[in-house]
Amino acid sequence: MRTPEQLEGLDGLVIPGGESTTMTRLIESAGIEPALRTHHEAGRPILGTCAGMIVCDAEHLGFIDASTRRNAFGRQLQSFEADLEVTGVGEEPLRAVFIRAPWVERIAEDVETLATWGGHPVAIRGGSVLASAFHPELTDDPRFHALFMAMITKAQEREAARG
Repeated sequence: MRTPEQLEGLDGLVIPGGESTTMTRLIESAGIEPALRTHHEAGRPILGTCAGMIVCDAEHLGFIDASTRRNAFGRQLQSFEADLEVTGVGEEPLRAVFIRAPWVERIAEDVETLATWGGHPVAIRGGSVLASAFHPELTDDPRFHALFMAMITKAQEREAARG
């Protein structure tokens, strides 16, 4: 996505991993922040993974009432995989890939913690935002993305009911 017009008509949006400072600068230079805000204010779901979680937090775009800490688990060499118990994806643990991952330092009461690692929230949901410190796209397990798709379906149903 490089222009605000590319956000029009989307039912959901993924803000992926990468480098959060670069991403926030690109959002500003491309002039897409107002379109992102319109998408969010319309209640259309957003999935933020790793750096996307940081971009969505209260200190950046403010889409979810939580604060994150960059590279909280360490630098590139400390990247790791772990099996997580994640609320909403079934009883089987979810394999999570953490690459220079953040964790949640502060979370509001209305934001739900879906998974923790090392005593820190690493998957959260608040309103129309689902965010993870890990990269669900790097495994063959579709359950975390299915959770996001369920949020999109629910938002579409609400929008259809409003008419």
